[in-house]
Amino acid sequence: MRTADSGGADPSQRDAIPRLDFNPPHERVRGLEIVDLAALHERRRRRGSRTDLVHRVDFHTLTLITEGSAEHAVDFVTYPCRPGTLLWIRPGQVQRFVRPGTANGTQLLFTSAFPPHTSSADRLVRQWYGPACRQLGARPEYAVLSTLIGQMRAEYGRPVETVSAEILQLLLATVLLHIDRLPHPDVGGDPHAGGEVYARFRAELERGYATTRRAADYAHRLGYTVKTLTRACVAATGQPVKPVIDARVALEAQRLLAHTDEPVATIGRRLGFPEPTNFGKFFTRHTGVTPGAFRQSHQGGQGASPRTV
Repeated sequence: MRTADSGGADPSQRDAIPRLDFNPPHERVRGLEIVDLAALHERRRRRGSRTDLVHRVDFHTLTLITEGSAEHAVDFVTYPCRPGTLLWIRPGQVQRFVRPGTANGTQLLFTSAFPPHTSSADRLVRQWYGPACRQLGARPEYAVLSTLIGQMRAEYGRPVETVSAEILQLLLATVLLHIDRLPHPDVGGDPHAGGEVYARFRAELERGYATTRRAADYAHRLGYTVKTLTRACVAATGQPVKPVIDARVALEAQRLLAHTDEPVATIGRRLGFPEPTNFGKFFTRHTGVTPGAFRQSHQGGQGASPRTV
């Protein structure tokens, strides 16, 4: 992996948060790398990179922890990692290993284009949202996923001229579909309940949150009414469309305030607020603190999460 200036998940012209693009040192299969987590940390150390730095990736990382312990932060939530922990970090999310610790396991790194487009897994990888962490422990689901990932590793480790990308694609699709039918954590709604309308809206929101916060603009772009978008958002999140839009903008504001040194006014302009005062009012209304106070609370610790689960 290497650092990139920009990526598809960030609508700004330049990403102020370090971004790693998909660039494995030895690409055995286009769009996929399978590596031990400990080996990945060692690779970064050899390159002189700290393993605990905040970064985004422009691809998916799916990690099944099999031994040891660690802590991993994703967008202001710190997750304890232990055997049976499943992490799925999606493109654009901000993450860091708060405490790399002794944890090891298998990490699947794959682009959104890798899973077969003919399967339902294609829908799953194109959704930016979803639980970042599941604690499977010793449940049967852990054994199922461990077996499937083990089959992927065996195929990936074959002599390069005999590795089948199709087998790996189908196995990955099976892994993702098994994950999709795990009990959905109680996080205030079920994204699937909003159906295709909500899925299309979230994709459009990712492209446009820095340019407009008007529900009518999204409805017009997608060919729906505001009432239709609201119905889908309520089904998926329990909230109407406007709070969903504002929450996405507030999340990006938190990321930039916590993880960059950009002036508050610059961050506001990035997110569509020409006047710093309006950005300050918006941020305070949605988070309960001023931009300056939020930034100060996250200085000195790489934006360590205020919440642990």
